[in-house]
Amino acid sequence: MGPINNSWFQPHILLPTGIHGLESVQIWISTPLCVMYLIAILGNCTILFVIKTTSSLHEPQYLFLSMLATTDLGLSLSTLSTVLNVFLLNHREIEFHSCLTQMFFIHTFSCMESTILLAMAFDQFVAIHNPLHYTVILTPARIIQMGLTVVVRTVIVMVPLPILLKRLPFCKDVILPHCYCYHPDVMKLVCGPVRVNMIYGLSLVICSFAIDSMFIFISYTFILKTVLGILKALITCVFHVFTVFIFYVPLIVLALIHRFGKFTSPLLHVTMADLFLVLTPVLNPLVYSLKTKQIR
Repeated sequence: MGPINNSWFQPHILLPTGIHGLESVQIWISTPLCVMYLIAILGNCTILFVIKTTSSLHEPQYLFLSMLATTDLGLSLSTLSTVLNVFLLNHREIEFHSCLTQMFFIHTFSCMESTILLAMAFDQFVAIHNPLHYTVILTPARIIQMGLTVVVRTVIVMVPLPILLKRLPFCKDVILPHCYCYHPDVMKLVCGPVRVNMIYGLSLVICSFAIDSMFIFISYTFILKTVLGILKALITCVFHVFTVFIFYVPLIVLALIHRFGKFTSPLLHVTMADLFLVLTPVLNPLVYSLKTKQIR
């Protein structure tokens, strides 16, 4: 390969790199990378196959899971070629337009995954907070519409990324700091004005990842609140069972003692009578009244 011409308006190739300083052992790093890619691809393909072929899994949560598996599969395949080329084959060249295409798919699938994670958080919220209307709110048709909306919205907002980069001159270095094409890394190689690119990229991060993560946090906050409410109701039920136990056990024991316990200790008589006549009236106001918000 000849010397790099710094006056290029658009470079013919870009040079992805592996881990700086570990070039001599990159072939060994490729082995766990291959295993990880194999697990990711086979795992997500298995999830898709099982959900598709099992009619009982055609429910909202599993449909969202299949969407997530699809985006994970797409994200893995987007970086597979360059990562293995660099680490396994030590081939450090990627055609410029191929780099822009890879960049588009990396950011597109990342954005899709963020939105699907938000949809899954909403699914969990509906399932826990309003289980009786779960299947009414999240019908298969509505889930498909949500999935198509995610795809269309993400593709529309990500298309300008490579277009905005393609119009700029690349008169700096052509070496990428990673083994794949990432928008901020490619943008650093530009010697023209990148203000529009920076503003648009930041807007995408804020409008997609930041907002999605905020709503995911809100969803799980409501889920936690609902779960704590259920836990509070469960604790109240435990107290109710305890007071019922305190009421009936001494009553039954006293009835048995008076009829069949002629040789039992007087202490047992007194204890059971006190539990029945004294402890129950003490516990009932605490359990049934003070724990009720309206009465407090």
